[in-house]
Amino acid sequence: MVIVFPLSALLVACSPQQNVAVKQSTISSMSSASAEGYSEVIQGKTLLFPQDHLAHDDFKIEWWYLTANLTTAAGEDVGVQWTQFRIGMTPPVSLQATTTNNWVTNQLYMAHAAVTTNTEHLMAEKWSRGHPQLASVKPQPFEVHLQNWQWLSQSDSLFPATLNVASDKFSYQLQLNSQQPLQLQGDKGYSSKSADQSVASYYYSQPFIDVTGLVTRHGVTEKVSGKAWLDREWSSQFLTKAQQGWDWFSLRLDDNSTLMAFRLRGENDQAHFYSARRMFADGSGHNINSRDNPNDIDMQPTQWQQTALGNHPIAWRININSEAIDVTTQAVNPNSDMPVSTSYWEGPITIKGSHQGQGYMELTGY
Repeated sequence: MVIVFPLSALLVACSPQQNVAVKQSTISSMSSASAEGYSEVIQGKTLLFPQDHLAHDDFKIEWWYLTANLTTAAGEDVGVQWTQFRIGMTPPVSLQATTTNNWVTNQLYMAHAAVTTNTEHLMAEKWSRGHPQLASVKPQPFEVHLQNWQWLSQSDSLFPATLNVASDKFSYQLQLNSQQPLQLQGDKGYSSKSADQSVASYYYSQPFIDVTGLVTRHGVTEKVSGKAWLDREWSSQFLTKAQQGWDWFSLRLDDNSTLMAFRLRGENDQAHFYSARRMFADGSGHNINSRDNPNDIDMQPTQWQQTALGNHPIAWRININSEAIDVTTQAVNPNSDMPVSTSYWEGPITIKGSHQGQGYMELTGY
């Protein structure tokens, strides 16, 4: 089903409670809505930094996405998520070029945040039109913000940075630092989403981030520390028309390596395409995908649970022969639904098998 978001309705009411149109799933529009008029992802393009940390308004959708596996001073494991999306509501036909009025915009911003333990999952969402004082991405110092939710760096680089999020049930103030090289996913940042490479994104990660800070739940503030993972991705079409959703994993393994892996699905949850990258702190990595070697990677659910948003696979077996990785993953809290305008499942996981560790899982389209 093609879902069209009326620009006027979204800009008048940038909250899902105020406008039923915003309730529709942005994920479904990643495949079915037209990408005509937007820029295309081209293989061979060189990603440039710090420029590519910023927004790419000529593409239809992009996000800045952080997950963290943290531990409180009392020893409790806490997962933290923050994602800010930028959505182009109409193709960039020089809308802003005709005026200096910042209120005239075709850019919409959406942000999600969550704090998850084994007993509760707290989440929140914000929407805003693009505007320097409401929601934007700024270069010097690098800043991504939506109202009072803010990633703020000390320079034009990603790190060091602070991440501040506050809602009525939870808040967190995190200090983020990394001195490791960025990881370019896929072919030097060109990440295929199908075997025929008909759809793709630009995609890079920083999976080696040190974190300290504070997390507050229900008025109780605790010190936390641990590791975080940042993903940056943008495109004008993420999925083919036959693809219904994806299963994405970030795994932090006990040999100090990390693994990004995803599976794109079609009808009846049949796998269409697998892709992964094993990453090391020195910036090196190994790419794996089912196009080049169909028998090298397999990702299969082993346990399902009905949640408020649907039947979700909460446990998995992930096998990558070339990396000698054969692990099972388990959701820390199976009830980690994100019942927001773009509904999905997102939460921390534990890892056992050939490697031990922690990570995060995202499930869409169920």
